[in-house]
Formats: sequence, structure tokens, C-alpha cells
Amino acid sequence: MIVRDFHEAKNTDRKVGAQRWNSVRLLLKDDGMGFSFHITTIEAGSEHRFHYKHHLESVYCVSGKGSITDIATGETHEIRPGVMYALDKHDEHILRCEEETVFACVFNPPVTGDEVHREDGSYAPADTAA
Repeated sequence: MIVRDFHEAKNTDRKVGAQRWNSVRLLLKDDGMGFSFHITTIEAGSEHRFHYKHHLESVYCVSGKGSITDIATGETHEIRPGVMYALDKHDEHILRCEEETVFACVFNPPVTGDEVHREDGSYAPADTAA
């Protein structure tokens, strides 16, 4: 059994971040679960373009308010507590947060914890170092 406390993990190297967001990775590839699990906080007034070409992601909004736009279709959906979205087709998207927004996120394949967003908004494939 794996038990981790978010409040402890956020003070370790499990907390990563970049411009206007941070993510506490509670489960990583090395945990052997087949997915990773993160609590991600995005700052109010920020906009992010992501494209997880090599990962599937499911996201549940815990708190905050914003929207997500599917780049392929131009469709925009409201994000608020209780809303889940799944990037089941490696969907390129723009995430906008009107308020500080907290998400619970699952990635498959799991991330290692060392990933950084590349210029195109993606993480490198799981079998490569960067």
C-alpha cells in the first residue's frame, strides 16, 4: 500500500512547476501503478497551451474556474468544480484559469517526475530521457 500526504509531498522534489503552475506528483512511474497522479494548481489569469502527444490525461477540477478549448475543433468548455475532462485523443488544448484552479490529474503512461514541457506543449515519450 502506498500512502502519501499532499501537504508533506509539496515540500519535496515531488513538487514541480513552471510559469504560473505547479504540480505535486503523488504517484510516479517508479510507484508501479501504471499511471501517475498529480494535484496541479494553476494561477488565476493564466493561459496554457498543452499537447500531450505521448500521454493520455484525465483531469478533475477540485476548485477554481476557467475554460478549456480544443484546438482541433475550436470548441470551448467551462471548467468549474466537479467537471472532468479526458484528453483521449492526445488533444491539443488551451487551458485558461480565471481563478486559481486546483486539478486532480492522472497520466498514462505515468510520468517519472523529471519531465518538462517542450516548446510544443508536450512531454517527451515515456521511453526517452527528455
